[in-house]
Amino acid sequence: MYEQLVGPDVPVAFQGYDGSHAGPSDAVATIVIREPIALNYLATGLKGGIGLARAYVTGAIDVTGDLYSGLRALWTRVPSVSKAQAIAIFSKLGGLKLLKRPPLPPGEARLSGRTHSRQRDAAAIAHHYDVSNAFYELILGPSMAYTCAVYPTEVATLEQAQFEKHDLVARKLGLKSGMRLLDVGCGWGGMVMHAAREYGVKALGVTLSKQQATWAQEKIKSEGLEDLAEVRFMDYRDAAETDFDAISSIGLTEHIGRAQQASYFRSLYDKLKPGGRLLNHTITHPHGNFPPNERGGFITRYIFPDGELSGPGVLMSHIHDVGFEVRHSENLREHYAMTLRAWWANLKANWEAAVAEVGEQTARAWLLYLVGSQLGFETNGIELHQFLAVRLDDDADAHMPLRPNWGS
Repeated sequence: MYEQLVGPDVPVAFQGYDGSHAGPSDAVATIVIREPIALNYLATGLKGGIGLARAYVTGAIDVTGDLYSGLRALWTRVPSVSKAQAIAIFSKLGGLKLLKRPPLPPGEARLSGRTHSRQRDAAAIAHHYDVSNAFYELILGPSMAYTCAVYPTEVATLEQAQFEKHDLVARKLGLKSGMRLLDVGCGWGGMVMHAAREYGVKALGVTLSKQQATWAQEKIKSEGLEDLAEVRFMDYRDAAETDFDAISSIGLTEHIGRAQQASYFRSLYDKLKPGGRLLNHTITHPHGNFPPNERGGFITRYIFPDGELSGPGVLMSHIHDVGFEVRHSENLREHYAMTLRAWWANLKANWEAAVAEVGEQTARAWLLYLVGSQLGFETNGIELHQFLAVRLDDDADAHMPLRPNWGS
């Protein structure tokens, strides 16, 4: 039965709560079912892997050995099992009693109201980003940058790569002293502070996370950047200022919702002066459509409520259709895989402190999310694109160099 689920040659073993064992003796990892309720989670949560995630988050299922290697082996080598096949297997294991829904573990998002309304968007952002600033520091390190880094070399540190990411954005935007930058979805203010500190730019960041805004303003003050940098706790739609020289959107588009993307880019267009540039940095799906089976799955339940991905072509069309001219695009997929590896390595190195800060179930959910996301980027299940666009002036001048001047 084990081979029916995972196939005959996968280097992952299985251990049941009754002491049973299956799989190779030299397995890279062993899936341990610690409690019978794990089977209820699995049988009642086939969609989007939510059952497996619930069992792992609660500790009903554990993984001994190397979690990354075990998940990678299952991800790339396990044959597809249809819903009918899975039900047949669970029937042999325990019959209809396995279809009894177990209590839902805490930590899953429970949002109400119209999807992507202002109130619901604020709740979704709070669910993900207001976990704990201290917890994020344990994972992200000193940069507090929670978006894909750009590795200048394969041996660069996470901090070096996050500096390079912010600097690449600054160079693509052509930032110069005296310019005004709007950073929407600014997180803990990394881009805002980089633009102010390294380029002398007057930068405004907005975020829907109150904890992020508080942390960022304190950091801005400690670095003596108050005259140039500011982070506000507010919806980007409520920022009254216009005529910015540049706008950066780093990791926000995923939260907007596909139905709102056109109006989102239009609002950014309206806030730029003619000749101003937009840099949109976002996770993308390799295909044009958002996979329907991901709704209600682990990521949307535990990590990114209401998150929606679009294909790069869809996003580029939206950017063009509201009036921008797209001048450059690049895929940083491999860089995000490297970033995620660094994040989960930080989490494992600070495991006891993380558990003390947010509890074991939340820490386990994040470990599963970070490792699984790395695999997603490695196998081209998801991508990361940067789009550089410009608002042309009345003479159709893009105010751009003839060739890109921001380096590799």
